[in-house]
Parts: sequence; structure tokens; C-alpha cells
Amino acid sequence: MDIVQPKDLEQDFRLAKRRQAELCRQKRIFNARNRIIGGDTKAWDIQVHDQKIKEATEKARDEIFAAEMRQNDKIACILEERERRERRDLCKAINDFQQNFQKPETCREFDLSDPLALKKDLPARQSDNDARNTVSGMQKFMGEDLNFRERKKFQQEQNREWSLQQQSEWKNAREEQKRAEDLYVKTRLQFDKTAMHLQNLESATRKAVCAAVKEFNKSQVHHGLAEGLCSSSCSPWSPGPGTEQPRAGGLQHHNREGMWPTPPPTASSQKCPNASAHISLARALESAERKIQEKKQEEEDNLAEISNLLRGDLLSENPQQAASSFGLHRVVPDRWKGMTREQLEQIRLVQKQQVQEKLVPAPPLLTEPADCVLPATFLCLPRARLVIASVTFGPGSCPLGVYVLVGR
Repeated sequence: MDIVQPKDLEQDFRLAKRRQAELCRQKRIFNARNRIIGGDTKAWDIQVHDQKIKEATEKARDEIFAAEMRQNDKIACILEERERRERRDLCKAINDFQQNFQKPETCREFDLSDPLALKKDLPARQSDNDARNTVSGMQKFMGEDLNFRERKKFQQEQNREWSLQQQSEWKNAREEQKRAEDLYVKTRLQFDKTAMHLQNLESATRKAVCAAVKEFNKSQVHHGLAEGLCSSSCSPWSPGPGTEQPRAGGLQHHNREGMWPTPPPTASSQKCPNASAHISLARALESAERKIQEKKQEEEDNLAEISNLLRGDLLSENPQQAASSFGLHRVVPDRWKGMTREQLEQIRLVQKQQVQEKLVPAPPLLTEPADCVLPATFLCLPRARLVIASVTFGPGSCPLGVYVLVGR
């Protein structure tokens, strides 16, 4: 490794100094903005001075133009404000003139454009019988009368009464249906009790018959054994060659008619008639009980049919059954039972009135206007109306009043 000598340090210092001086020289030469070597500095100063004078002149001219523009804007604002004030004064003067000398009430067509015309005018109708309510005016329709609120209230009350009546009818119908159902349930329970009673009787009879058959079979077995010990040739039950001996349970087959167990026809059955007596008794009891129930059911059905006929519309001659669905003035011919007493009385009353009208003599015609007073007989005539017509004959003649009595 080399050792640094003082000479080396001096040499390095000189080299660094020269290198720094070279860099400064290059900056002075190659920087076009700060380089003054080889250039005319005086001319450059003159150019810079002229440029500054030119900029100052332009700046002063711009300031003059700006001041002039500000002056013009101020004048324009003043003129616009003056014009606005004049226009406002003119509109105010016009409004004052119209309010003082051109009022709407002084116009000819004010009645056509009056905003309070509806308030000043009379109502469309003052009552339901107003003379102005003509057919062509269409000021009154169905349901638009003045007593609409009272009529509406009355209709609501009527609907409420109808609803209550309908509810009561429904309640009565439900109670009637409930009573009918209770009667049906009671009848069914009675039938069930009767059936259970018959079933108990049948089971008791069957038990008695089975016990009797069992006792009879036991006696037959004992009797057969006793006869077999005595002699096989003397017994009527001795089997011949090629035949089988009957079994002790031969009495268990059933009769097709009554399904009751009956013993086979043997000679020994005459010695024990208890089984046949029990069977006959059971059959008789069952037949009698069945006949009683059938007769009772038939009587109940007959009573129900008679009650329905008595309460029906046919025998009771209910007038409501002849009401037609096309209206109250029509009836069903095959159900109509004739007019009621009230209708007949009404017809007789009308006939009497017509007879009285025909008995009264016709009044004479009045030809003079002075005879305008009707006699008392005219006022007492029922179902008659008086038509007064004035007839005017040719020119120059006086009008004549003609009074004619016309009956409906």
C-alpha cells in the first residue's frame, strides 16, 4: 500500500482547482442567458429600456380604457334606473286611472263576468214545489228533494225494522229446526232402545233355547246309552248292517226359516217337549214385538202426514201461495182461492159510490160569466173534478166561461 506524501496532496489540490475553474468557464461560455462574451451590451440595454417604455405606455392606455368603461357602465346604470323608475310611475298612473275612472261595475258586460254573480243570484229552487223547476230545467231528480235527510233517516229506520224482523224470523226458524232435530234425536233414541230391548229378548231366548237343546241332547245321550246296554235288537236306534250310528250332536243343524236350532224327528223327542215349547214361545214373542213396532211406526208416520197436510198451504188455503213473482197485481191461477173478504168489501164500496154518482142529476151548463158561483151539489159530488175552460169566439165577441163537470 502506497503512503500519501505532501506533494501528492498539493498535486490533487491543483487538479481540483483547475477542474473547478474549467467548470466556471464553461458556464460563462455555454449558458446563452447569462453569457455576455461576444455580445453588444449597450444595444441590449437600449432594447430593454425601449421594451419597458412600450409596456408602460400600453399599461397607461389600458388604464384609460378601463376608466372610460367604468364611466360608461355607471352612465348605463343611471339611465336604466331612470327608465325603470319612469316605467313604474307610468304603470302606477295607469292603475290609478283604471281604479278611479274604469271600474268593473261601470262596464256593460259586467253581469257576464261578475265573480259574485252566483252569490247574488237566487238559488236553483227554493222549495220542492217551485214554479221554476220545469221539466226542461232539470233541477230536480228522483232522490234530490230538500227533505232528503229526513227521508234517508226514515228509510234507515225502516231497514233496521226489516232487519230486526228478518233476524227474528231466522231465530224462529232455527229454533223450529232445533226442535225438529231434537224430536228426531229422541225418536232415534227410542228406536235404538227398542232395538236393544228386542236384541236382549232375542239373546235371552237364544240362551234359553240353547240350554234346552243342551239338556235335551244330554238326556238323549243318557237314554241311548241305557237302551244300548239293555239290548241292541230292541232299540229303535239300533243300526242295521251298513248304517252309521247318529251322533249326539245331531241337533245342532238349523232350520232355514227361523234359523233356530231344532232337534231331529225322533221317537224320543216326544218324551221331552220343553225345547219345542221354548222355541215356539220365542218365535211368538219376536213376531208380536215386531208387529207392535211396525204398527207404532205406521201410526207415527200417519200422524206426521196428517199434521203436514193440516198445516200445509193446500188445506189451510193460504192466500200467499197464489202470489205471483211477476208482481202483486198478478196471481197463480192454479193456486188462487178467490178474493178475500176485504177485497170484496172494497169492490162493493166502489159500486155503491158509482151508484150514488149516477143518481145525482147532471148540472146545466153556465153560459154567462156572472154565474161563476157553483151550487152546493157540485161541491158534494165525490170522485168528480171541475174543468173550467174559457172559449173566445170571433173578434169583437166577449169571452164566455164554460163550466163542465167531468166524473172519473
